[in-house]
Amino acid sequence: MEKLAVIDDPAAAEATLDPIRSALLAGLREPTSATMLAKRLGLPRQKVNYHLKMLEQHGLVELIEERRKGNTNERLLQAVAASFVISPQALDSLRPNPGELPDHFSARWLISLAATLIHDVGSLLKGAKAARQELATFALDGEVRFASLASRAAFIEELSQQVAALAEKYHDAESPGGRRHRMVFALHPSLKTPDSTKNIELQP
Repeated sequence: MEKLAVIDDPAAAEATLDPIRSALLAGLREPTSATMLAKRLGLPRQKVNYHLKMLEQHGLVELIEERRKGNTNERLLQAVAASFVISPQALDSLRPNPGELPDHFSARWLISLAATLIHDVGSLLKGAKAARQELATFALDGEVRFASLASRAAFIEELSQQVAALAEKYHDAESPGGRRHRMVFALHPSLKTPDSTKNIELQP
């Protein structure tokens, strides 16, 4: 089972948004039968079977084992991933376009970039999986506490200059074996948590 899967099919995305089906997916992180799920969720087995067939039809769960139990065949199913993210591609013509009115200080443009990131990396991940290859990516996740708006602005200015200098240093437009890589950097206020006063912690 994969740790995470990106859903780009509209019908599959719709299937996961149903409360019962999302509960079934959560319960299928380990191989489980419809009978076991019905008891766990307090639902009729026929209803669970119906929803499981829909999830299986959309490739969200898979058959792990089929065994004889009494007078019936028991099917053990498992979700194809432990967690799911719905790609903006599932929205088709409604997905955001970051190329429209780019604004470095707009929260909506940041979300538009994040949506594109999910779409692009999800597509690349699917291709890498089909080719049985690892996808080379890198990310940083951390926090920094600014003393003032002025220090935040200074940080953004210096970071922009440093990133531009690094990009110019390593960019090679001539190498025949080169591969373009997309860079996305985001900065936004952290949600308030008990440990939100910590200084900086970067996690690659």
